[in-house]
Amino acid sequence: MANQPDPRIFFAAERTLLAWLRTGLTIIGIGFVISRFGLFVQLFATQSLSTALATSTSISAALGIAFVLIGSLAIGSAAIQHRRFVATLTEANLPPAYASEFAFILSSIIAALGMALAAYLWYA
Repeated sequence: MANQPDPRIFFAAERTLLAWLRTGLTIIGIGFVISRFGLFVQLFATQSLSTALATSTSISAALGIAFVLIGSLAIGSAAIQHRRFVATLTEANLPPAYASEFAFILSSIIAALGMALAAYLWYA
């Protein structure tokens, strides 16, 4: 009984990857909003001629970029962990006609796009 294939193991790994993808995308989204909120503060600072607000603009940008990088790293790490775990499963535990690389490739692309967003926010 203990050696029989259990599809719940694979589907639990898929749900875990999806949860990390959602979490990473949420962190990236929060980082983008924080970074771009600095533009609003900068506009307000130019209208009120305040130099203290101009300093908070760079802090907002740096904090936003940090969030975007952390979210991207979370997605990349989750993709690697998922790939390693799926590699340990037997063929009987995988669904038939499952493309095992699809989830890894998609997650890697999302992580790379997150890194590109962080670079854009840094240089823009």
